[in-house]
Amino acid sequence: MASDVNELTINFEEDNILKVKEIDKVILSKGAWATIIFRYRQWDARKQAYGPDCYSIRRYQKRDGKYAQKSKFTISSNDQATKIIEALQKWTGEDSNPA
Repeated sequence: MASDVNELTINFEEDNILKVKEIDKVILSKGAWATIIFRYRQWDARKQAYGPDCYSIRRYQKRDGKYAQKSKFTISSNDQATKIIEALQKWTGEDSNPA
């Protein structure tokens, strides 16, 4: 496991095939607990090609100088991603101090 939050990746290789290919990541928080959202693609062996973009939010805890994954949430489709974005935009645009 990585000792620096910037080194954390979702890449996964098996049998010399990159089965999960990280496209991008955004570090949402750093410190003893780190939160990262990843954009990635998974290898489809039947099609011999990578599938559509997928997204995952992962939480890591740093212990003994190394980060270990503690939880994850996979966004299952672009439709679900859009709904999450819309909900967050609505909530963050509201008055944060309701009466």
